[in-house]
Amino acid sequence: MIASVALLIAGQRTQQIDLLRAALSFVVDPIKYLVDLPSTVYKQASESIQSYVNLKEENGRLRDYQLIHQTQLLKLEALEKENIRLRALLENSFKLGEQVLIAELLSVNMAPYEHIVVVNKGTRFGVHQQQPVLDANGVVGQVFRAMPLTSEIMLITDPNHAVPVQVNRNGLLTIAVGSGQINKLLLPYLPSNADIRPGDLLITSGLGGTFPQGYPVAVVDEFTSQLNKPFANITATPMAKLDRNRELMIVWSNSTPVPLITKPSTTDSTPNSSP
Repeated sequence: MIASVALLIAGQRTQQIDLLRAALSFVVDPIKYLVDLPSTVYKQASESIQSYVNLKEENGRLRDYQLIHQTQLLKLEALEKENIRLRALLENSFKLGEQVLIAELLSVNMAPYEHIVVVNKGTRFGVHQQQPVLDANGVVGQVFRAMPLTSEIMLITDPNHAVPVQVNRNGLLTIAVGSGQINKLLLPYLPSNADIRPGDLLITSGLGGTFPQGYPVAVVDEFTSQLNKPFANITATPMAKLDRNRELMIVWSNSTPVPLITKPSTTDSTPNSSP
């Protein structure tokens, strides 16, 4: 009996204690949160800063990777364009039907009165002076000076260069002279009544012995008659991409010269000795 009463009294006190605890929690819990707040804020700030640092480092790595990949893509694009140029040169070398050597451009000398480029093939490869030089579109110039490892090429736009040409439409013969400008040739020796028009294709005539017949040289772009002057003012644009070439073709003619004098074959003869 006494034990039952004690249990009832303890149960009532426990309920009161729970009510008191619940009431006190409204006061204690905010204080506990305020006490934990600095550590929580510090932890979250540390995590945020660490995340920012990690993201920044990852962003830097990704940017480096992107730059590397873009550089590789540029290199691949350059190789692709070089492959296209070399394929065009190869195709044109087959069309020429003559022996050609592909040379790579090393340097350019574009002084006002001198258009000279240097390529990486010389006398060790059989290159010699006055050889014609072409690209995939037309005549570039001719070998001006050949050295063992390199050669200098005088472009057709050099003021000192002249190439015999003919109008492809009617066979009219004339000479194209360099103007000193990379995109212009002059035809100073045609009269005002010459049968030549803008748009006419000029090809090598084969005269002079340097350039074989039939190579594209230029396209006429202007024909102006000059009053009281015997010759017309005629300009033409070279077919070759003189300011964009990286590879050039040095051409050998497939015709071998016939020697004018042949040395007779000598045989060793022993004079008969008489006893």
